Amino acid sequence: MSVVLTTASVPDRDKVEYWNDAVSRALVPMEVAPRGVGPFDGRIATSRLAYLQVSTVEADAGRVSRTPALIARSSEPLVAVGVQTSGTATFVQDGRRAEVGEGDLVVYDTTRPYSFDYPRRFATHVFQLPRRTLGVPDSDIRQVTGNAIGTGHGFGAMLLPFLATLASSPADRYPPAVADRLAGNVVELFATLITERAHPGGTDTDAPSHLVRRVRDHINRNLGDPDLSPEGIARAHRISVRYLHRLFEGEGTTVSRFIRQRRLEECGRELGRRGGTTPTVSAVAQRWGFVSPAHFSRSFRAAYGVSPREWRTLRTAEDDRAGATGAAPVPGLPAGVPVAGRHQAGPAPAGDSG
Repeated sequence: MSVVLTTASVPDRDKVEYWNDAVSRALVPMEVAPRGVGPFDGRIATSRLAYLQVSTVEADAGRVSRTPALIARSSEPLVAVGVQTSGTATFVQDGRRAEVGEGDLVVYDTTRPYSFDYPRRFATHVFQLPRRTLGVPDSDIRQVTGNAIGTGHGFGAMLLPFLATLASSPADRYPPAVADRLAGNVVELFATLITERAHPGGTDTDAPSHLVRRVRDHINRNLGDPDLSPEGIARAHRISVRYLHRLFEGEGTTVSRFIRQRRLEECGRELGRRGGTTPTVSAVAQRWGFVSPAHFSRSFRAAYGVSPREWRTLRTAEDDRAGATGAAPVPGLPAGVPVAGRHQAGPAPAGDSG
């Protein structure tokens, strides 16, 4: 549902005060100082797609400022992308000053002061999303703010029509699942835009890969926690469960499969280790987050083609044979296991919904 706030029916003497309050409520707390001497006119329409907020602002000339005092009144850190659809602006953030023309994009961080100076009536689309969803370093965002991004060619030319269409489409036309997917697409596009601008020479950094790596590291650090779950992982990274699943779609797996695969790999590594006290199969399973020994055995056999005990026996025999003959064992695989049954971790065992 779109919410529209306008000064049209507000008494002239109250228009500026009303507009300051409207902009601050719809976007983030800001101060608006009109340039003209006549009655001020402004209109802002706002809608939401999951965690993405889309707003269209049309107003008379003025200066919009976000000060440290106003920043202190805000809660969640946001990153915004503005699309100038008519008029011009002078944009300042992080010590940089940019002249923004029609069709240009600007990226700004709501946790640091900024200002827009509009010399005449203007219109702009504003896309706001939680900074945490982007998964890009703060240093990359700082390199992009305070600049005007042209859309005449390159990635900006591809991004502009998509954003224009999204801003002009009623948000309530999309069911929740579609809205969430669209929001995820916008996150990936904005992350790509920021990464491309921050590293113009090209890097091996992929837009959502920062967040994927953080999630993978989190999973690897918490494999022994039997309560490790997509819900807990999403909560720890302050993203939606749907967006977490979307990130792993690009990895060719699901969150639950990845957790299970990593646990099985660690169990297989520990069960094949020689020397010292040999832990029981159930102890190894429990150490790596498996609550049910029976479930662990089924999952292990489905992935490796042998039971955990057979794996241990075969690995030990393989190590002994390699030591006697000098032959190198196949890394990670027991001797005697048919090739077709070796470490086929890709297919999910029955019952795994991801």
